[in-house]
Amino acid sequence: MATCSFWIDGKKYEAEEGTNLIDAAKENGVFIPSLCYFQHIDPPLGTCRTCTCKINGRNDPACTAYIHEGLQVEVNTPELVDMRKALIEMMFAEGNHFCPACEKSGNCNLQHMGYELGISVTRFPHLFKDRLIDYQPKRMIMEHNRCIKCKRCIEEVLTDDKKRVFMSVNRGNETMIGIDYEQEARLTDEQAVNAMNMCPTGAIIVRGKSMAKPFGERAFDMVSAQKQFKRNVLEKPNRGNFEKKTIATVSLAGCFGCHMSMLDIDEEIMDIAELVSFNKSPLTDIKNFTQRCHLGIVEGGCCNTENIETLKKFREMCDILVVMGECAVWGGLPAMRNTIPLGECLEEAYLNCVTSEQGENTVPYHEDLPKILDRIYSCNEIVKVDYMIPGCPPTATHIWKVVKSLLWGEDYSLLYSEFKYD
Repeated sequence: MATCSFWIDGKKYEAEEGTNLIDAAKENGVFIPSLCYFQHIDPPLGTCRTCTCKINGRNDPACTAYIHEGLQVEVNTPELVDMRKALIEMMFAEGNHFCPACEKSGNCNLQHMGYELGISVTRFPHLFKDRLIDYQPKRMIMEHNRCIKCKRCIEEVLTDDKKRVFMSVNRGNETMIGIDYEQEARLTDEQAVNAMNMCPTGAIIVRGKSMAKPFGERAFDMVSAQKQFKRNVLEKPNRGNFEKKTIATVSLAGCFGCHMSMLDIDEEIMDIAELVSFNKSPLTDIKNFTQRCHLGIVEGGCCNTENIETLKKFREMCDILVVMGECAVWGGLPAMRNTIPLGECLEEAYLNCVTSEQGENTVPYHEDLPKILDRIYSCNEIVKVDYMIPGCPPTATHIWKVVKSLLWGEDYSLLYSEFKYD
């Protein structure tokens, strides 16, 4: 096959004529994000549009384009990068993707694209739709909250006599992936596990076949798909001298894990103690502000009126407000209740729970108890937040790199292994 010259972002490359653009770019060291492109599926699915580039002057998915002489491609313009981020952010916001509780975390392609694009938070409000989880198949569970409708399962999961197991049902915004129960039952155990493994998210689960692996052994833990992964939280830090600064911290609707992660800086905590003093913080057990602080760090979202009052006070008393952890950034695991009406949550917790006392029929209420909100709110829905650190929890190095950059203007590069949602 003839070799052709083509251009990406004004730079000349070469590849065999007819090579898929994503493959040709990868062979030449250029990363084009994609979710639904798989080399062995022809024609390409072209469903996610994450790989959108400007091809010969027109915005098109790269996975449906092929190399020919003189092909002109734009990949990394600000407009295209922002478009791709928006697409991934919408997938996170539209689905209920609770990464720390997902079996596919660390092996999830959607999560991986979020890392590669440096997405800390979605610009779109999470929908928190109440979707049914299909437990009816013989071995599989269809977790519709995580499905991105890439259609890979439709094309690839077949019985021995080539009958499809998955199919699209409904139309438009109500489209979902359904399972033919009869055909699913005919799959071998190995075929069922293969279906689970090839799903790019955690939408297909096989009962009793855990995918959980320790950090470092999962597909997307350590090494970026890009030659130079560089994620800077601050593009233009305000440089200052190394005078001692005052920090306040608080935990709202969360597990306190982010505070524990802060302490994982180990012996470097002695160096930190020389640079900062803690005011209102559970680390010092100081209950009230005694002065205005340079920086406030908040973990956890808002689940009750007391959380909102505390958060607003932090915003008022801190020059810079940083939220850390998935709970503070968008709701995290506590937001699992956002798909269920508050009344049902309280009834389940206090009336119908297996640990409820016999004959108990009262949901606790007292004027001194903080009032529970209709749902979990992220911190930026309540007050203006200056910076967000994702993770459950973020690593200690991630947290303190952000803090030192914000307070003293230190430049830094965040390692790929440090930028995680779980």
